[in-house]
Amino acid sequence: MKKLIVASNNAHKIEEIKKILSKYDMKVISLKEAGIDIDIEETGTTFEENVHIKAEAIRKITKGEMVLADDSGLMVEALDGAPGVYSARYSGEHCDYKENNKKLLRELQGVSEEKRKAKFVSAIELIIDDEHIINVVGEVHGFILDKEVGSNGFGYDPLFYYPEFKKTFAEMDSEEKNAISHRGRALEKLEKELKNII
Repeated sequence: MKKLIVASNNAHKIEEIKKILSKYDMKVISLKEAGIDIDIEETGTTFEENVHIKAEAIRKITKGEMVLADDSGLMVEALDGAPGVYSARYSGEHCDYKENNKKLLRELQGVSEEKRKAKFVSAIELIIDDEHIINVVGEVHGFILDKEVGSNGFGYDPLFYYPEFKKTFAEMDSEEKNAISHRGRALEKLEKELKNII
């Protein structure tokens, strides 16, 4: 069984990726499980730049292991695409999900419903070997509510309303969310690319 190292220490993200890739004959492990204790500085200005920085860094450390890196975040139309690449640290370097959500609600105070359009974006880079590098991007569109709704998921999920399902990401179970999420869509594209290579 091949080993795939996910260039992340975000437990929620790892769990999501493991669930989505569980049908493949590969052992998906986190940086921690691979014995890698490193914080990679994300200096890119786009999700695609950051994902490449992470994938390359881990690939060098593991001396050629198969590596998957994901960089994702929320982009809000009324905030000119913010929080964007700063989604995880929107309210400061050592903030948590709750603080980020509070800041987002403050920033959108008084903004009408139709101007609260937003999208989750996930950029993924998979380095199989020197010849085979796959880059994909997945997006899902919705709206930002004026209060948190639901207790599942993580991050901005309680604020992100998906009109087709008439509920927030935090009201969905993991199967529902993974079927339509930005990460789910990016991994779907990745799967198609993988099939071409395999």
